[in-house]
Amino acid sequence: MAAPSPVMHAALNRINIDEIKEQIGPPPASCAVVAADHVTAAFIWQESGTINDNHCHDYDEWWLVLEGEIDWVIEGRDEPVHAKAGDFIYVPALTFHHIFPVGGKPSIRLGVALTGHGHLHERPERKVKVTLE
Repeated sequence: MAAPSPVMHAALNRINIDEIKEQIGPPPASCAVVAADHVTAAFIWQESGTINDNHCHDYDEWWLVLEGEIDWVIEGRDEPVHAKAGDFIYVPALTFHHIFPVGGKPSIRLGVALTGHGHLHERPERKVKVTLE
């Protein structure tokens, strides 16, 4: 039997980190924790020493580091932004960035993004326009 989805919904209003880890298995692993029409919160569990591709988004993006340490290489900054558990990181729309878990242990971050928008490897001409009804 497949593990239940950790995505929050009307019947699942609470879940904790240990429950998510158990359901998705060891890193590298990720899952949506909230997937609404307009916003998605992704639980991302990565081993130290792994990297994400260099990319940008056509919307502002932010994360909360839940466990471990992560370096963000953000376009326009001379040095990586180092974050540890409890830190928020923000990257404006149209800004390229790399994400590097560091510190010798796995890291977990909660990323908040627009639903249905992925990584862009070429800079778009403008930001996305969001209309909520």
